Amino acid sequence: MAIHDHVCYTHQGEPFNLHALRGQVLLVVNVASKCGFTPQLKELEKLYLQYRDHGFTVLGFPCNQFGHQSPESAEEFCAFGETKYGVTFPLMEKVKVNGRETHPLFAELKNAAPGVLGSKAIKWNFTKFLVARDGRVIARFSPRDHGLPLREALEKALEEH
Repeated sequence: MAIHDHVCYTHQGEPFNLHALRGQVLLVVNVASKCGFTPQLKELEKLYLQYRDHGFTVLGFPCNQFGHQSPESAEEFCAFGETKYGVTFPLMEKVKVNGRETHPLFAELKNAAPGVLGSKAIKWNFTKFLVARDGRVIARFSPRDHGLPLREALEKALEEH
């Protein structure tokens, strides 16, 4: 199944049309509100604002599987992200990214871009998957990966047509 064919929902439970994002570069991230990496929301928002007019979208999926660091509902997470970090990129439904109930989109992302030593499991919040305009998963970034390496990979992806 292609990345854009997965069924996803917004933080309000409304269907989200991933097909509408075909032709855009995507950064899909499992996010949390009470994590040491949570300040990355500000950086993700900055990237989104800087590159959205060039065909780029960040999709944030709240996840509570790591240290119970996102216990609130998806709607509450959205309000938190908007208020504390000025997030305007799409915040989606709360998902599981590991285990039997893994959201199919994350199963696809993990298979396409395994982690260190070929591991499939996501290790923590703020794991990032960079998806090309054609739906290919280009790269997987650990929670510690941000800043210049992420920006360089994003800019390279945006240059591809």
